[in-house]
Amino acid sequence: MKKPGHVPGFCAPEARPFILFSAILASALGFIDGTLVAIALPAMRDGLNATLVQAQWINNGYLLPLSALILIDGAIGDRYGLARVFAAGIAGFMLASLACAVAPTPETLIMARVFQGIGAAVMVPGSLALIARAYPSAERGRAIGIWAAASALTTALGPILGGLVLSFGGPEMWRLLFAINLPLGALALWMILTKVAADPARPDHSLDLPGAALITGALALIALGLTSASEGHAVNWTPALVGAALFAGFLAWETRSPSPMVPLDLFRNPGFSAANGATFLIYFAL
Repeated sequence: MKKPGHVPGFCAPEARPFILFSAILASALGFIDGTLVAIALPAMRDGLNATLVQAQWINNGYLLPLSALILIDGAIGDRYGLARVFAAGIAGFMLASLACAVAPTPETLIMARVFQGIGAAVMVPGSLALIARAYPSAERGRAIGIWAAASALTTALGPILGGLVLSFGGPEMWRLLFAINLPLGALALWMILTKVAADPARPDHSLDLPGAALITGALALIALGLTSASEGHAVNWTPALVGAALFAGFLAWETRSPSPMVPLDLFRNPGFSAANGATFLIYFAL
């Protein structure tokens, strides 16, 4: 399997900062829209006359496709062209954000949030892959450090800024939190479409469809079990256990797949395993 890395003709050296800024902007939008809603949910409930269950699914509708589709969307980018798929994810995220901003009912908002989550599942892994493709190894560490720091900062500031907007605005100001994605997404989309010189596709790169089905089902069901628990229970065990079984099946399949989505020998690298373990614990706590 070809390892991802710098592609010399991907973009001109002077265009690299634009690619980095686009990656930061897109990933920040994906992260922020996962946290802002928690602040805005009371205003959304009042504005749409939503029930508590509907309010919960305004949040879950975004997080479930984001967690379930993130691996397969990364593989699709490898096959059909990273920048093209990344741009499509931004465009889809923007359209879904517009639908969220004008949603007249809780049901339409939940559906729009699902499509937002699908777009974010393209943007989040694609942003880091863009940096790897645009920057040579000597400069990549610094670029990834800037991306990580900026993404963490914007994610932390998102709820604070959202709370200020809701505190000093009217009851419908929660719609602005979605509408602001449109100009920011358009800026990121413009930079991708104009600064990438060559976006090589890999039509010979096989999609691991059985692995994709297993990991998508596993992540969706585990996330569902952790977010749809009934009153008095921390976890909805039925979907969570089925998801855990599918995850075990995914690991077993990846050991024998001719083109694995996640080559398990990557975890023999101590640094790779430690970084993934730390990330898992941090986000599980969040």
